Amino acid sequence: MRSPVSRRVLPAAAVALALSACGTSVHAAKTSADAPATFDLPRPTGPHQAIGTTELHLVDAGRPDPWVPGRTRELMVGVWYPAATGSGTTAPYLRPGVARVLSEVDALGVFKAGTVDWAGARTHAAEGVPADARRMLPVVLYSPGFGVPRALGTTLAEELAGRGYVVVTVDHTYETAPVEFPGGRVEPQRLPPQGPERLKTALDARVKDTRLVLDRLAALRDGRNPDAEGRPLPRGLGRTLDLSRVGMVGHSAGGIEAAEAMRTDRRVDAGIDMDGTMQYADDDFVEVARTGLDRPFMLMGAATGGSPQTHRTSPSWGSFWSRSTGWKRDLNVPAASHYSYTDVQAFLPELDEALDIPAEDRAALVGTVDPGRMTAAVRAYVTAFFDRALRGRHRPILDRPSARHPDVRFVS
Repeated sequence: MRSPVSRRVLPAAAVALALSACGTSVHAAKTSADAPATFDLPRPTGPHQAIGTTELHLVDAGRPDPWVPGRTRELMVGVWYPAATGSGTTAPYLRPGVARVLSEVDALGVFKAGTVDWAGARTHAAEGVPADARRMLPVVLYSPGFGVPRALGTTLAEELAGRGYVVVTVDHTYETAPVEFPGGRVEPQRLPPQGPERLKTALDARVKDTRLVLDRLAALRDGRNPDAEGRPLPRGLGRTLDLSRVGMVGHSAGGIEAAEAMRTDRRVDAGIDMDGTMQYADDDFVEVARTGLDRPFMLMGAATGGSPQTHRTSPSWGSFWSRSTGWKRDLNVPAASHYSYTDVQAFLPELDEALDIPAEDRAALVGTVDPGRMTAAVRAYVTAFFDRALRGRHRPILDRPSARHPDVRFVS
């Protein structure tokens, strides 16, 4: 993974977190000769303490892959859901092939190869257990930042599943680095040189990926198995899907994707952009920033490279805000940084105890905000937003600043 950089336009907002064998980290104090550091994800806090997860291999027949000529577009997605039972083997945080690659390279600019036990990290969700199919549940899609594995949204996915949502997390093949497919096949990142056209191709591919996921979820709801290998699915999973209530949340490029997917696909009812600037370059806005949206949307910004990102400081967010007629909120955490909206906020402090990460490197990733408060705030506001938008429930936390979350600012 490459070290983070300032994000003023979409290239930097996406912060290419792709794995790279030529990583530039030189600061981590530990070496691969020491025992790798371990970490635990925070437990979900919702009423559904039993949650399950499974994977789907989706193939978009007839759609050429935009990055690799001659390949058909294919994706790996994770599905997180309230489970009927709490027993079962918990899923690994990263698939074995992904963990192996990540262990062999420098990551995030602060973790040297071999210093973190990526393979040993576990989630709180049991693999393949039956779904709690007593009622249909709203569906939330999650998309990660540019080049980032979907795993970095696990804490949020588990929290939403524990609060009665079915969550689908998406890897964008050949942009994400890497992606593991059934049978252990691992596909690396395969991107052309940096530039606006690459980013436009990525966003176009992501929006089409979103449509594919929604199409395949509809097949699953209707009793068909959308997995390309036809692998057994958790009992009752299809019956939980209420596709009349669909939300989408994404970090960085995933947040931009959420907005653009809403613009092009009416099946997405509400969305959240977590710190993704809606432009490719100066004066070159993503189309949704020019049109706005007529459905609920929330902006959640941080302060990377100086000023906080809000609709008052970001031209693309300002354009989007002024043109959006649906319910909207702009929340900002000035003490946070770009990766505060990912699992990095949750696991970096624990790894820091073992690796002694320099303060400036830690701040570049997750700012100076209190880690526990930040994780709690993201969970609370994201859940409240989808409760309001998809369930019609009033959540006072969205009305005004909360003493329970003192780091969050409302931007009007």
